[in-house]
Amino acid sequence: MPRPTAAQLAYGSCTVIFSTLAMLLLSQTSSSLGIVLITLSALALGLLVAMTVPLPKPAPAASAVVHERVPAQRETASVSSAPEPVREPAGP
Repeated sequence: MPRPTAAQLAYGSCTVIFSTLAMLLLSQTSSSLGIVLITLSALALGLLVAMTVPLPKPAPAASAVVHERVPAQRETASVSSAPEPVREPAGP
């Protein structure tokens, strides 16, 4: 099973937080059983949202791409066209 991406974690967390707040405010429940049910349903909704976020598609396989090799060109010119400096012995 692949690890969740940052987008999945963010969407799932935001869904849990906002849906919990919305359901608690709309239901106006004060019983512990109601709060537990709302919390569990928000967690289930957050998990559903996190799992339905589209995953990034993997890059195309390297074997599917055909690479043509270009033959190496030989260099016919000399490596350096500038003349080398001449060292002269120091005078007496």
